[in-house]
Amino acid sequence: MLDLKNAPKKATNLSLNSKVLEMARELDINLSQTVDALLAEEVKRLYWEKWRHDNRDAMAAYDERIAEDGLPLAKYRSFARGLGDGKQG
Repeated sequence: MLDLKNAPKKATNLSLNSKVLEMARELDINLSQTVDALLAEEVKRLYWEKWRHDNRDAMAAYDERIAEDGLPLAKYRSFARGLGDGKQG
C-alpha cells in the first residue's frame, strides 16, 4: 500500500522562482511543509494513475466477466435487489 506518512525527513536542494519564494516568505509560508504536502499529493496521484494503467486489462476482464456472468453471490444480497445481478441484457 502507498504509505507516505511517518517517514523521516531528508534535506534537499530546490531551485524555485525567486519572486514566488520572496512572496512566500512575506506570507510566512512554511516552505518545507508546503512542498512536502503538495509533492505527496502529486506522488499519490501519479502512483494511482500508473496503477490504473498497469491494471487496466485485469479491470476490463473483471468488468466483462461481471457483465456476462453477473455478480458473485448476487442472489444472497439483501440490498439493491431492484438493480439486478450485474448481467447485461
